[in-house]
Amino acid sequence: MIKVMSSAWALLLGMMLLQVGNGMQGTLLGIRGEIEGFSTIEMSLVMSGYFVGFLFGSRMAPDMIRRVGHVRVFAALGSLISAVMILYPVLPNPVAWGAGRILIGFCFSGVYVTAESWLNEAADNENRGKALSLYMIMQMVGIVSAQYLLILGEPSGFVLFIIPSVLVSIAFAPILLSVSPTPAFDTTKPLSLREIMRISPLGCVGMFLLGGVFSAQFGMAPVYGAEAGLSVAQISTFVSFFFISALIVQYPIGWLSDRMDRRVMIMAGALIIGVGGLIGVFLGDVFILLCVAAAMIGGMSNPLYSLLIAYTNDFLEHSDMAAAAGGMVFINGLGAVFGPLLTGWIMGVLGPWGFFMFIAVLGFAMAGYAGYRMTQRPAISVEDQDAYAVVMPSASPVAVAIAQEWAIDEAQSEDDEDEAAKEA
Repeated sequence: MIKVMSSAWALLLGMMLLQVGNGMQGTLLGIRGEIEGFSTIEMSLVMSGYFVGFLFGSRMAPDMIRRVGHVRVFAALGSLISAVMILYPVLPNPVAWGAGRILIGFCFSGVYVTAESWLNEAADNENRGKALSLYMIMQMVGIVSAQYLLILGEPSGFVLFIIPSVLVSIAFAPILLSVSPTPAFDTTKPLSLREIMRISPLGCVGMFLLGGVFSAQFGMAPVYGAEAGLSVAQISTFVSFFFISALIVQYPIGWLSDRMDRRVMIMAGALIIGVGGLIGVFLGDVFILLCVAAAMIGGMSNPLYSLLIAYTNDFLEHSDMAAAAGGMVFINGLGAVFGPLLTGWIMGVLGPWGFFMFIAVLGFAMAGYAGYRMTQRPAISVEDQDAYAVVMPSASPVAVAIAQEWAIDEAQSEDDEDEAAKEA
């Protein structure tokens, strides 16, 4: 871990600051939208814009990098992010905010692709898994830290919009001054969605539903808090519980998933999401229980992303894992685009608690489908399962591909150890 920190500290620090800016502006928009009098439907369109941009950015960033290089793409996208963040309070209009969110989603996706390819270049077979884990931890720390910066000013003013803009600008300095351009950027042609669906129906359906859950909690949780009448401090705490819990339980779930039928873990995790949603629906008036609901949902939705990828890998040849990464991210992205839209519509019909109802329905639907798939396919032996690697739902296809490479390395190491044991 020390070796990883010494070689990639600038990248890790910069990405943490970027996530502070990203997490802060997402929550802030949800609160400010209520102050500006935007409707729930308007805010759902605004929040959905980020995931639309992210989806397109994941597909287009590799081509941009191949044309002009990592450094230029990174610097250009970072400048756009900083500019859009500071323009939000100047243009308090749902259309302008929606366009800004699309642009920011596109830019962050490109930034992730660039940064994660740098990370992959800096890592080797021995520390790739540790580098990826540390990268994800720093991102999560950034998102959680962002929530508590909201108490530094009034959401109705300009200061809270200036802070994330400044942080994003600062974040690029250590990265651009310390890293060197990476070699030519190559990507693997992804497997078709039909082929991935044939290989792992549960992986695909689970990824789509999980995209809706994650985008709802990431985009609409602040909107829920504002409409439910929570204070700024309460909204910050509420949103942070989604990510703090994920940070705590990610690795224990990974450890368990390597030692049992992963479908059982998927079904259990989805059920916990559903139950967390019901707690929010019926007991959300009690703030402590509201935070418990957030912890249950966030604590399972983030690890489930890694779990579904690991489960899908169990049915892939090692040579196909990288090709499947892009398809899995795309499926998750499609679900993420529709998540805020459907959440906003349901909240408009049922009221704020429709936020939790939507998440509960998706959680129980995923659990039910996992149970159904357990009747359709025999369990794969624990010995034949590939390793679980930590990946966040906000990761680009590059990070997922890094996780795939690490899983392949782990599997090959285990095979070599088994062969050595047999020969002995």
